[in-house]
Amino acid sequence: MSSTAISSDATASTVHLTYVNPSELYDPTPNGYSHAVVASSGTRVAYIAGQGGEDRSGALSPTFEDQVRQACSNLEAVLLSVGATPGKVARITTYVVDYDESKLKVMTNHIQALFGDKLPAQTLVPVPRLALDGMLFEVDATAILDSEAVSTGRQVVRRAGEQSNSGANA
Repeated sequence: MSSTAISSDATASTVHLTYVNPSELYDPTPNGYSHAVVASSGTRVAYIAGQGGEDRSGALSPTFEDQVRQACSNLEAVLLSVGATPGKVARITTYVVDYDESKLKVMTNHIQALFGDKLPAQTLVPVPRLALDGMLFEVDATAILDSEAVSTGRQVVRRAGEQSNSGANA
Protein backbone atom coordinates (compact mmCIF):
# COMPACT_ATOMS: atom_id res chain seq x y z
CA MET A 1 0.00 0.00 0.00
CA SER A 2 1.15 3.49 -0.71
CA SER A 3 1.30 5.92 2.17
CA THR A 4 2.65 9.34 2.91
CA ALA A 5 6.15 9.19 4.37
CA ILE A 6 5.98 12.49 6.24
CA SER A 7 3.58 15.40 6.16
CA SER A 8 3.86 18.50 8.29
CA ASP A 9 1.43 20.95 9.87
CA ALA A 10 3.32 24.15 9.08
CA THR A 11 1.17 27.01 10.31
CA ALA A 12 1.94 30.37 11.86
CA SER A 13 1.29 28.71 15.23
CA THR A 14 4.10 27.97 17.67
CA VAL A 15 3.10 24.30 17.64
CA HIS A 16 4.34 22.12 14.82
CA LEU A 17 3.10 18.55 14.46
CA THR A 18 4.55 16.20 11.89
CA TYR A 19 2.39 13.24 10.90
CA VAL A 20 4.52 10.23 10.03
CA ASN A 21 3.28 7.23 8.03
CA PRO A 22 6.36 5.38 6.74
CA SER A 23 5.97 4.05 3.21
CA GLU A 24 7.29 0.63 4.33
CA LEU A 25 4.24 0.23 6.62
CA TYR A 26 0.59 -0.06 5.63
CA ASP A 27 -1.40 3.17 5.23
CA PRO A 28 -3.33 3.63 8.50
CA THR A 29 -5.35 6.68 7.41
CA PRO A 30 -8.36 4.65 6.17
CA ASN A 31 -8.56 3.26 9.73
CA GLY A 32 -8.53 6.72 11.31
CA TYR A 33 -4.99 7.22 12.63
CA SER A 34 -1.34 7.98 11.87
CA HIS A 35 1.55 5.72 12.90
CA ALA A 36 3.31 8.57 14.72
CA VAL A 37 2.99 12.27 15.41
CA VAL A 38 6.10 14.26 16.35
CA ALA A 39 5.65 17.51 18.30
CA SER A 40 8.12 20.38 18.26
CA SER A 41 9.82 21.31 21.54
CA GLY A 42 9.06 24.34 23.66
CA THR A 43 5.31 23.71 23.84
CA ARG A 44 2.81 22.80 26.53
CA VAL A 45 1.17 19.38 26.64
CA ALA A 46 -2.40 18.62 27.78
CA TYR A 47 -3.19 15.10 28.94
CA ILE A 48 -6.92 14.58 28.46
CA ALA A 49 -8.61 12.02 30.70
CA GLY A 50 -10.73 9.30 29.17
CA GLN A 51 -13.93 10.70 27.70
CA GLY A 52 -16.90 8.36 27.59
CA GLY A 53 -20.28 8.61 25.99
CA GLU A 54 -22.01 10.34 28.91
CA ASP A 55 -24.16 13.32 28.08
CA ARG A 56 -24.23 16.46 30.22
CA SER A 57 -26.51 14.76 32.76
CA GLY A 58 -24.22 11.72 33.01
CA ALA A 59 -26.59 9.42 31.10
CA LEU A 60 -25.23 6.83 28.66
CA SER A 61 -26.97 5.85 25.44
CA PRO A 62 -27.36 2.07 25.12
CA THR A 63 -25.84 2.09 21.60
CA PHE A 64 -22.15 1.94 20.73
CA GLU A 65 -22.47 4.48 17.91
CA ASP A 66 -24.21 7.06 20.09
CA GLN A 67 -21.58 6.62 22.80
CA VAL A 68 -18.73 7.07 20.30
CA ARG A 69 -20.39 10.20 18.88
CA GLN A 70 -20.90 11.64 22.39
CA ALA A 71 -17.36 10.73 23.53
CA CYS A 72 -15.91 12.54 20.49
CA SER A 73 -18.08 15.55 21.28
CA ASN A 74 -16.93 15.44 24.92
CA LEU A 75 -13.29 15.20 23.82
CA GLU A 76 -13.71 18.22 21.55
CA ALA A 77 -15.27 20.20 24.43
CA VAL A 78 -12.33 19.40 26.72
CA LEU A 79 -9.85 20.33 23.97
CA LEU A 80 -11.56 23.70 23.49
CA SER A 81 -11.53 24.28 27.27
CA VAL A 82 -7.72 24.03 27.30
CA GLY A 83 -7.31 26.20 24.20
CA ALA A 84 -6.70 23.37 21.73
CA THR A 85 -8.39 22.02 18.62
CA PRO A 86 -8.57 18.42 17.37
CA GLY A 87 -5.69 19.23 15.00
CA LYS A 88 -3.38 19.64 18.02
CA VAL A 89 -3.96 16.09 19.32
CA ALA A 90 -0.83 13.97 18.95
CA ARG A 91 -2.13 10.68 20.41
CA ILE A 92 -5.35 8.98 21.44
CA THR A 93 -6.07 5.67 23.10
CA THR A 94 -9.49 4.17 22.49
CA TYR A 95 -11.05 1.50 24.68
CA VAL A 96 -13.85 -0.64 23.26
CA VAL A 97 -15.97 -3.10 25.27
CA ASP A 98 -16.55 -6.48 23.58
CA TYR A 99 -14.63 -5.38 20.50
CA ASP A 100 -15.31 -6.84 17.07
CA GLU A 101 -14.45 -5.44 13.64
CA SER A 102 -17.97 -4.08 13.08
CA LYS A 103 -17.23 -1.55 15.83
CA LEU A 104 -14.01 -0.45 14.10
CA LYS A 105 -15.89 1.11 11.17
CA VAL A 106 -18.28 2.98 13.47
CA MET A 107 -15.42 4.26 15.61
CA THR A 108 -13.26 5.17 12.59
CA ASN A 109 -16.04 7.22 10.99
CA HIS A 110 -16.41 9.37 14.12
CA ILE A 111 -12.65 9.69 14.70
CA GLN A 112 -12.14 10.80 11.09
CA ALA A 113 -15.02 13.28 11.37
CA LEU A 114 -13.41 14.81 14.47
CA PHE A 115 -9.79 14.90 13.27
CA GLY A 116 -10.12 15.22 9.48
CA ASP A 117 -6.77 14.70 7.77
CA LYS A 118 -4.78 15.38 10.98
CA LEU A 119 -5.20 11.87 12.37
CA PRO A 120 -3.37 11.35 15.67
CA ALA A 121 -1.36 8.28 16.55
CA GLN A 122 -3.87 5.81 17.99
CA THR A 123 -3.97 2.58 19.95
CA LEU A 124 -7.24 0.64 20.23
CA VAL A 125 -7.54 -1.51 23.37
CA PRO A 126 -10.31 -4.11 23.52
CA VAL A 127 -11.57 -4.41 27.11
CA PRO A 128 -14.15 -6.55 28.93
CA ARG A 129 -15.70 -3.48 30.64
CA LEU A 130 -15.12 0.17 31.48
CA ALA A 131 -15.64 2.25 34.63
CA LEU A 132 -19.43 2.60 34.45
CA ASP A 133 -22.11 0.00 33.89
CA GLY A 134 -23.25 0.25 30.29
CA MET A 135 -20.18 2.21 29.15
CA LEU A 136 -19.04 0.82 25.77
CA PHE A 137 -16.39 3.30 24.56
CA GLU A 138 -13.78 5.66 25.98
CA VAL A 139 -11.06 7.82 24.42
CA ASP A 140 -8.18 9.66 26.08
CA ALA A 141 -5.84 12.09 24.35
CA THR A 142 -2.56 13.97 24.48
CA ALA A 143 -2.67 17.42 22.88
CA ILE A 144 0.16 19.81 22.12
CA LEU A 145 -0.81 23.39 23.01
CA ASP A 146 0.32 26.72 21.65
CA SER A 147 2.26 28.60 24.32
CA GLU A 148 -0.28 31.43 24.11
CA ALA A 149 -3.33 29.11 24.20
CA VAL A 150 -6.13 30.56 26.29
CA SER A 151 -9.08 28.63 27.61
CA THR A 152 -12.33 29.25 25.76
CA GLY A 153 -14.42 27.32 28.26
CA ARG A 154 -14.95 26.96 32.00
CA GLN A 155 -11.73 25.83 33.61
CA VAL A 156 -10.85 25.07 37.23
CA VAL A 157 -7.13 25.04 37.94
CA ARG A 158 -5.63 23.82 41.22
CA ARG A 159 -2.07 23.04 42.25
CA ALA A 160 -1.20 19.40 42.85
CA GLY A 161 -2.54 18.31 46.24
CA GLU A 162 -4.82 21.36 46.65
CA GLN A 163 -8.35 20.51 47.77
CA SER A 164 -11.52 21.63 46.00
CA ASN A 165 -14.48 22.96 47.96
CA SER A 166 -15.91 19.44 48.00
CA GLY A 167 -12.70 18.07 49.52
CA ALA A 168 -11.82 15.94 46.50
CA ASN A 169 -8.48 16.21 44.75
CA ALA A 170 -8.45 17.79 41.33
